[in-house]
Amino acid sequence: QVTLVESGGGSVQAGGSLRLSCAASRGTFSTYSMGWVRQAIGKEREGVAGISIDGTRTKYANSVKGRFTISRDNAKNTLYLQMNSLKPEDTAMYYCAARPLWFYWGVEYTYWGQGTQVTVSS
Repeated sequence: QVTLVESGGGSVQAGGSLRLSCAASRGTFSTYSMGWVRQAIGKEREGVAGISIDGTRTKYANSVKGRFTISRDNAKNTLYLQMNSLKPEDTAMYYCAARPLWFYWGVEYTYWGQGTQVTVSS
């Protein structure tokens, strides 16, 4: 079982940037497909970005393509999400999640972090 802890959320104006991090422990990080999932108030969870265990494959929601970049450092057991050109509609709780597959895309992950809030003001 892996434990996930997110950090890096906060409040930013539209057009700004944030970098989320997710530190993994109590598991073999390099054996999990990782992803970022967000949930805005009153809305369903949405897959934002996913990455394979070796980082060679990534996938993004259409709404964030070209603005967000997912990456991982298996030596540091850490997942990242670089978010640029942020928009008010990006406001949500962002969760780091893991699933023991080479690559997974969706919202049915096995393990979840507690979430970090991102708020973008216009």
